[in-house]
Amino acid sequence: QVQLMESGGGLVQPGGSLRLSCVASGSILSTVAMGWYRQTPGKDRELVASINSGGGTNYADSAKGRFTISRISGGRTMYLQMNSLTPEDTAVYYCTMRAYIGPSNWGDYWGQGTQVTVSS
Repeated sequence: QVQLMESGGGLVQPGGSLRLSCVASGSILSTVAMGWYRQTPGKDRELVASINSGGGTNYADSAKGRFTISRISGGRTMYLQMNSLTPEDTAVYYCTMRAYIGPSNWGDYWGQGTQVTVSS
């Protein structure tokens, strides 16, 4: 069983910054990739940023130049540094991980989400 725990969400003014953290625990053999998604009411969950086991990153156009995804070597802790936040960034942010829990047994795992609200 793999558990993901997000933290760092909250209320911030437009132009401000937040850093989200995600810590994974459980029987993880190896991590394929980790990422951040976000969702607002009535909309589909959308990818914000991802990072693979080699450190390669991918960002949504809306996140490029403002957000930075990173992870601690070992693949169990991931961050999302968010700068120049706007009200459009208001959403529940979810941490996700694709990981092997056995030699040929992998899965996609999700955290419970953390609310980010950008408002004056």
